[in-house]
Amino acid sequence: MLEETGIKNRFDIITRKIGSACERVGRPVSEVVLVGVSKTFPAEVVTAGITAGLRVLGENRVQEAAAKIETLGPISAAYGVSWHLIGHLQTNKVRRAVELFSLIHSVDSFKLAEKIDTNCGETGRRMPILVEINLGGETSKSGVSQQEAPLICEQIALLSNLDLCGLMTVPPASREAEESRPYFVQLRKLRDQLCKLGLVGPSFTHLSMGMSNDFEVAIEEGATLVRVGTALFGSR
Repeated sequence: MLEETGIKNRFDIITRKIGSACERVGRPVSEVVLVGVSKTFPAEVVTAGITAGLRVLGENRVQEAAAKIETLGPISAAYGVSWHLIGHLQTNKVRRAVELFSLIHSVDSFKLAEKIDTNCGETGRRMPILVEINLGGETSKSGVSQQEAPLICEQIALLSNLDLCGLMTVPPASREAEESRPYFVQLRKLRDQLCKLGLVGPSFTHLSMGMSNDFEVAIEEGATLVRVGTALFGSR
């Protein structure tokens, strides 16, 4: 009960912060979706997030997510919860990912997109996806470079079973939220450029950016999906 109350309080604080960030830049709060990053947290903790009001959950690993989604199936259905994949997706896990998730944030190659498209075609599904951009050029992180993005997005937009819905990024780690702002600006400008060039379709609107320490800055710069774990569920 104590843990449930703590998560509810943190959820309310985050929700107010999202509203304030939107108000500062004149955005409707309905444009921003809070994705609760539930990786490594047990089912009972995630349940507390759902009852607090969380409606979208993000997982990093397909295998961990599969077990959790099965366990939480009844409450997920009762509350209308959807599950997003926000971590790196290996090609041998694509079929299971297509079965489990309603949005894949982390497509980092055309080869991976083709694999998802093929599996969707075989199962009669359409899959919304985001292309992950590695703006910091960090070798430890997945994602395509900003220079590669136009060609890859143009190619993916032609695949018949995918909905290319936008971009995702994870900026270099920093202590101060303001240090992430230039990367968020870059991602927004890249999305707008791709739209202006006509390389993507009308559904290309999303920006998945911002985490526990910098989601307010991300919202000020146009984030539509903010991925919050520690600030919501506590330390891992």
